Amino acid sequence: MPDPKIRKFFTTVEEIMHEGGPVAGKPLKRGAVLAVIENPFAGSYHEEISGFMKDLEPLGLEMAKRLIAALGGDKADIQGYGKGAIVGQAGELEHGALWHVPGGYAMREALGDAKAIVPSTKKVGGPGTRLDVPVTHINASYVRSHFDAMEVGIPDAPRANEIVLALVMTTGSRIHARVGGLKAEDIKAQDGLR
Repeated sequence: MPDPKIRKFFTTVEEIMHEGGPVAGKPLKRGAVLAVIENPFAGSYHEEISGFMKDLEPLGLEMAKRLIAALGGDKADIQGYGKGAIVGQAGELEHGALWHVPGGYAMREALGDAKAIVPSTKKVGGPGTRLDVPVTHINASYVRSHFDAMEVGIPDAPRANEIVLALVMTTGSRIHARVGGLKAEDIKAQDGLR
């Protein structure tokens, strides 16, 4: 497969001071980086598509590094992550599934030793489609304080023959997290997937 053809990148960071409760001493940052690429499978059914996952790995790594930089540059500050894809209307949902491996690999590679599976979502839609990307703790998926989501989208993407690929990272828990469960400071090595 050829290298992904990129039309543009979009990066955004939000800083959350409070959600109606006390102002946090340190704001929560949630950031997303999106890449709009040409969908090489748009317009017709292709039986073999999995090879494109390998082609997406360098792009995923570049996106993960861009996002860490946008969130301050220190990978040790990143506590949550997620990924997603929006496939243009000439494509199919399975084309978004191509992002599962390279998107997750990229963030775990860039962050060093992240252990938890990277949550994901995908959909088919036209320009301006929004996607809620789920977020969990990077080392244990069952840390309730880090269950979160970030809405992403681009007004002019995806065009019918495009895919919007998204990575999301956060620097902490929800700003007023207080519903119990496994705490980040109590994660043990075996907790990677729970």
